[in-house]
Amino acid sequence: MSRPYRLAGLLRLRRLQEDQAAADLATANAARRAALVRQSRSDDALADHDFDPATDVGAWRSAVAIRASLRSLAVESAAASSMAATEVHQREMAWADARRRAVPLEKLAERHEEAEMIEDLRQEQIVLDEIASRGPARDTLEVEL
Repeated sequence: MSRPYRLAGLLRLRRLQEDQAAADLATANAARRAALVRQSRSDDALADHDFDPATDVGAWRSAVAIRASLRSLAVESAAASSMAATEVHQREMAWADARRRAVPLEKLAERHEEAEMIEDLRQEQIVLDEIASRGPARDTLEVEL
């Protein structure tokens, strides 16, 4: 008869915490990828926009205002990417911490399972030895009709 693992509830909790930390990390990575795409688009839009100094003053001023707006958008996108990278780093640390807390309990659970398996095999061997010690005469049953 095997004994239940006493820390099974705590191990389940640690695994749930690790799973939650991994999900948070995945969300942060997705947000970081989206921020990098926005930053790339903003940088591309700024690089693609040029202004022709040969145009009239009104068109030139409009082009300058557009470039200033695109530059502001590019700076905001770069800041958002940086913040997203920081968030990813924090989530990676949280996941690593959750994993660090779960690993010792997992190792203890493995040791418990091994000890239980050894005990089960020992008990089975005792039964087999008992059967073998009875001898062949006792193993055969005679049925009278």
